[in-house]
Amino acid sequence: MKLIHGGDWAGFETEYGKTPLDFSANISPLGLPEGVRAAALRALEKADCYPDPLCRRLCAALAKYHGVPASNIVCGSGASDLIYRLCHTLKPKSAAVFVPGFAEYARALRETACSVTEIPLSADFRLTEEQLAQIPQDCELLFLCNPNNPTGLLTGRELLLPLLDLCSERGMILAADECFLDFCEDAADYSLVSVLAEYPELIVIRAFTKTYAMAGLRLGYVLCGSTALAEKLRACGQPWAVSVVAEEAGMEALCEENYVNQLHTLIKTERQRMKTALEALGMRVVPGEANFLLYRCADHRLAEKLRERGVLIRDCANFAGLEKGWYRTAVRTEAENIVLLETIREVLHG
Repeated sequence: MKLIHGGDWAGFETEYGKTPLDFSANISPLGLPEGVRAAALRALEKADCYPDPLCRRLCAALAKYHGVPASNIVCGSGASDLIYRLCHTLKPKSAAVFVPGFAEYARALRETACSVTEIPLSADFRLTEEQLAQIPQDCELLFLCNPNNPTGLLTGRELLLPLLDLCSERGMILAADECFLDFCEDAADYSLVSVLAEYPELIVIRAFTKTYAMAGLRLGYVLCGSTALAEKLRACGQPWAVSVVAEEAGMEALCEENYVNQLHTLIKTERQRMKTALEALGMRVVPGEANFLLYRCADHRLAEKLRERGVLIRDCANFAGLEKGWYRTAVRTEAENIVLLETIREVLHG
């Protein structure tokens, strides 16, 4: 089976017998917070019990954290689980996604025999009024990633709020994926969580995966503008989607304010350092604001050559709207970033 996402460290270890330096998955370079690790270990004492299928304690903590009623929150095994659950719950006949974008939106929609319209972003990968005008009249569900994956570009409220108004007029549901938003400065200015109460057609997708380096624990959640929609989502999918360990880890993660502050400082500094260095190597770099950078290189075998040297990056040629030569690189620690940049320089210039 050919995998379409980054983060396949297991495949690399199987092939090479060692652990790679992985820039293909956009996970916090600070690793799992110590408080979260301790909470996960404590939770193993309850491993002989079934998890709470409603995640009552975590939903209550998320409700307090976001200022959203617990009845409007649904937890799942990562954001991808909830994306698929949403599509299988709604079973829309017509939906739309912006490209390039996260592949699982279209994959999940097509599993339900939905007609999917792929709307190309602008030449500089921005979402503009021109793209909004291309949303089909019969569209029932629209996915929007903010910041976008793989570009890292943000869409501001000056466009998001008119889009929400359009959704209200048409009875169209907007699924706003904010899984990378916590890596951005002034995240609250871009998040749609604060307007959930005004738009019953709105769903905000969040996850602990990226920000808290919890990819292996699998924990995500959705905040719904409608309690009725949240109830439908709970009724769809497996009953025990979140393990005891993941729920306890998530509750502790919400308390890790110092960790998040350190992460912001690191990402801001290293992202700019990497952008400058990649441009100096002749790359066209998209000025993203998340914990990764999308760039274009003349060498279409860059990812393959780096892999041979023990470094993984994301080859983005399989993203709709992109082509060979586009790559995505996570922003990691200074030491790791230096290794990546030196390896790229070695590959390109010998």
